[in-house]
Amino acid sequence: MFFTLFGTLVIAGVVGYASERSGWTKNGYLQSIIICIGGAVLFLFVRKMFGIGFHSPGLNAILSSVGALVIVPFHWRK
Repeated sequence: MFFTLFGTLVIAGVVGYASERSGWTKNGYLQSIIICIGGAVLFLFVRKMFGIGFHSPGLNAILSSVGALVIVPFHWRK
């Protein structure tokens, strides 16, 4: 569990940084990393509690980070 959690945090941080670096998002580096980590940790706990998700924890982290980056900023935009 702990290695999966730490791996999820690292992958989510890298996805947040890469999305901001590439210009895909314009939230700011820290905000994008926080959004990605939050989405990935939430999905990790849903996966552990209910078994919903893909087999690979790395794939879960990448897809949930990208999903959080899509959902959160668009939700708060006017």
